[in-house]
Amino acid sequence: MKAIRYHQYGSPQVLRLEDVDLPALGDADVLIRVRAASVNPLDWHFIRGLPYLVRPQNGLLRPKDGGVGVDVAGHIEKVGKDVTRFSPGDEVFGCVPVLGSLAEYVSMNADGAVLAKPANQSFEQAASVPVAAVTALQGLRDHGRLQPGQKVLVNGAAGGVGTFTVQIARALGAEVTGVCSTRNVELVESIGASRVIDYTRQDFTRSGQRYDLLIDIAGSKPFAAYRRVLTPQAMVVGIGGGPSKGRVLGPMTRVIKALLLSRFTGQQVTFFMAKPSSDDLAVLRDLLVAGKVTPVIDRCYPLSEAAEAIRYLEAGHARGKVVITM
Repeated sequence: MKAIRYHQYGSPQVLRLEDVDLPALGDADVLIRVRAASVNPLDWHFIRGLPYLVRPQNGLLRPKDGGVGVDVAGHIEKVGKDVTRFSPGDEVFGCVPVLGSLAEYVSMNADGAVLAKPANQSFEQAASVPVAAVTALQGLRDHGRLQPGQKVLVNGAAGGVGTFTVQIARALGAEVTGVCSTRNVELVESIGASRVIDYTRQDFTRSGQRYDLLIDIAGSKPFAAYRRVLTPQAMVVGIGGGPSKGRVLGPMTRVIKALLLSRFTGQQVTFFMAKPSSDDLAVLRDLLVAGKVTPVIDRCYPLSEAAEAIRYLEAGHARGKVVITM
C-alpha cells in the first residue's frame, strides 16, 4: 500500500510517499480503507522534532516509526475474528492510536476511538473532526467548565480547532465572540459567532468587554493582557500553547509563565492536549447529525501532496481544516 513516511526530522520536504506493508490485523482490530484524513499542528511538530520536548515519545535522534496523521475516515475492509461492533463495508471515522493515517489502510482496535460515520457527512468532513473537534469539546466542557448563558471569547476562531470551538460553544448555549483576521470575519460570523473582532484593527484585550471563558488557540497575547477582558472568576483555557518559540520547550515557556502568574489572581489558567475518546466522538456525531456543527474545510490535497498540505498548515493561515484525500 501507499503511505506517507519520514526517516529524519526536518521540514515537510522529508516526507516520502512509499510502498509499505499492510498493517497487521489483530483479533480485536479492524482494517480501515482510508478515504480521507486530515492534518493537525501535532503532525508538523513531530515531523520537525520540535520542540525537543516531543522527541522522547517519537525518537530522540530520528523518528521511531515515521508515520504521519491521526484523523481518519473510510470504510471497514476487514475485521478480526473477535470483532462484533463493525462489519466489512461500514463507513467509519475516528482517531488512530499510532501516527499513520496518511496511508491507504490503517488498523486499530475496534473498541478504540472509532465510530460509524454520520450519514450526512462526507468522508472529507468526517476526517476533519476527531482531533480538532474533540479538542474544542474538551476545552469548553471539561477544562473551561462552560455553562449555558456564559460569554466565551475564542482567540484564533478561524482555524481548525477555532471553527469547531465557535460552533460547539454556541451549541452548548454560550454567547460567542471570535477573534480573527480581516479575511476571516465573514466566515466566523457565518458559523455562529455573535460578535467578531478583527485583531488587525482592534486590540481585543482593550475592548471593554468581559468574558467568563477565554479559549486561547492563537496564543497571541500574554496572560496579563487577557486579564483585562476577564470576569473576576473567569477561566483561560490554552490550546497548544501558542506560537512555538525555542527549540527545547517551544510554547511551554509561555505556558509556564501564565500558570505562575495565575496563582496570584482569581482567574484560572489551564493548558491541555486532547485525549482521544469514543464517547466524545459520539457527542460530536450527534451535533453533526443535528446540523449544529458543520466542519469547515479550507483545502483538500491528494496523498501524494501531503508535504504541501503540511507546509500550508504550518504557515498558519488555514481557514478551518486541511484534508488529505485518497
